[in-house]
Formats: sequence, structure tokens, C-alpha cells
Amino acid sequence: MAYNDRFIRACRKQPVDRVPVWYMRQAGRYDPDYRKIKEKYSLLEICRQPELAAEVTLMPVRKLGVDAAILYSDIMNPVASIGIDFDIVKNVGPVIHNPVASASDVERLKPIDVEKDLSHVLETIRILGRELDVPLITFAGAPFTLASYIVEGKPTRSYRLTKALMYGEPAVWHQLMGKLADMAAAYLRAHYVAGAKAVQLFDSWVGTLAPHDFREFVLPHVKSIFDQIDDLPIPKIYFPGVSSGELLSSLTDLRADVVGLDWRVPLTEGRLRTDGRFAIQGNLDPYVLTAPDSVIREHAKRLLDEGMRQDGFIFNLGHGLFPEASLDKLRDLTAFIHEYSSEKLRPEVKS
Repeated sequence: MAYNDRFIRACRKQPVDRVPVWYMRQAGRYDPDYRKIKEKYSLLEICRQPELAAEVTLMPVRKLGVDAAILYSDIMNPVASIGIDFDIVKNVGPVIHNPVASASDVERLKPIDVEKDLSHVLETIRILGRELDVPLITFAGAPFTLASYIVEGKPTRSYRLTKALMYGEPAVWHQLMGKLADMAAAYLRAHYVAGAKAVQLFDSWVGTLAPHDFREFVLPHVKSIFDQIDDLPIPKIYFPGVSSGELLSSLTDLRADVVGLDWRVPLTEGRLRTDGRFAIQGNLDPYVLTAPDSVIREHAKRLLDEGMRQDGFIFNLGHGLFPEASLDKLRDLTAFIHEYSSEKLRPEVKS
């Protein structure tokens, strides 16, 4: 089968014959076959077995017909290499056994050693390079989102300790964020060397910040990551997570190619707020997938009509898939996106 590069071309704002689509968390618990694997292995155990991690990555490409694969991994994986001890606890998320609370805690964090500590991730990428006929997206967690786990010790809704460190000890905060930025940049560079065709920076929880605080305490470190990998000749995506619409106008100097939007921001508005600088990825509310097929298609049609007004649109969700999502509905949605956009973008082929 010929290599499908529509996703890459859309990232670069080049014309495509149909809108490319992939889904955040597309390798996950909505798939019964994946749930069977999870009965035997934890997330981290799967990640440490390259053949198995590659197979899980491939499953949605084969079953859904999406235009890109996303590496099966977790944003927490690289932090073990810099000295953070953690587990992924069922129904909780990342639990940190040595949270960062002081300047001395930040000082003890060491530089990442990807080859030594994360060779299994690189081997998974190499396997997928041989198996895939669509681009492989790999990813890292952005500094604020990682810091929210590392400082709090577990997932939070208040970000109380995180913001206390940020506001109360800004020098310590910036030192921590700088180390996390350098870690992410080195990690993504190693992914490229191993064969990644695009990289995404997930900043899932940065929407909890006011725009001023984002610009002062977070954006310099996000910029640092993209500056450090600017020479890599692959598309680079920034996803500022949920409730981040008010932050978009601060991103116009970012050396990224694509910005992902959550469902609260219309695609046209997202383009306006970013001065048309980026290709746009998004942004169906994941829970639309609970609706009847006709409703799902109406929502998808509206997004496609809006997204296709300009080159540089990648269909995705506004956040990750949820466990109860229907594989059949996802398969049907993917086919609809391809069929509808193909008819709109290539009207000359219609009989």
C-alpha cells in the first residue's frame, strides 16, 4: 500500500485530496482487544515491551483507517529518567512518590538519558517505522502539565500546590520548568532520530492559568522546547489542552506548525486568535460520540465545512477518547470524514 502523507501535508498547510483524521487516545480502552491486553499488563508494562507497544499503536490504524498513528506511551515516561519516582495508579493517574516541593528538590533532578533509560520507547518507534504506511506522531508532556503532577504528587483539580510554588517561589518554579523543557526537547529529538514523522507537545492542564500567568510562567518554557527542536524537518504540534481559548493569542511567535484546539473554540476563531500562523487540529467534543450516528455526522460536517475553508486542517477531537466510546462509531466517523471531505475538495471526480 502506498504511503499516506495527507496528515504531513495538512500540517504544512499544503493542499490535500481529503481531510486527514486521527484521534487523541486512539489506542486505548474503547477497543475491546486493548482491554484484553490491559487485563494482563499495566500501561507502563506495555510501554516497556516494544513489540507489544507497537502492536497497540497499530491497532487503531488498522481498525479505524486513520491517517496517522500516535505512539502508545504516557507523558510521564521520561520523568523517571530525571529522578522522579512514580506509578500510574488505576482510577487515579500518576502518583509521585518523591514530589518536588523545594529548591533542593529541583536541584536533584538530573538531565534525561534517553538512550539509557528509554531505549524501549526508541525501539518501539523503530518497529513502527517499518510497519506503518501512515506517519507516526510521538509526543511529550509540556512543562506545566508535568509540573502539576510532580508538585502535587497526583492529579488535581485545584492546582493549589503548583500555583503556590509558581507565585511564591518564581525562581524555583522557572528552574523546574527549564529542566522539564530541556527534558522534553531532548526526548522529542531522540524520537525524531528513531523515526518519528511528527511530534506533539501535550499541555493538557495549562488552561487553568490566566493569560498573564501563562505568558509569564509557562510560555517561555514552551517556546524553549520548540526553539530547541526547530531544526527538525518534521511537523511540530502544540496542544494547549482544555479551556485554553484565552491563551491562543499568546502563541503567535511559537515555532510550531500546528495548534490543537479544544471544542470550546470555533475553528475560525482559533485561526483568528493565532493570526493564521498555524495549521489547525481539532476539535469535536469527544462526548458527541455518545449521540446517534446522524447527530455525530452533523457535528462532523459542520467542523469540516469550517475547517476546509483554508488549507491546513486536521480533524481530531477536542480532547482524548473516553473508555466508553464506540469503536464502530469511530470507524463510521472516520469513513464519513474521508468521504465528505473528498467530495468537497475534489468535486471534479464526482460523476
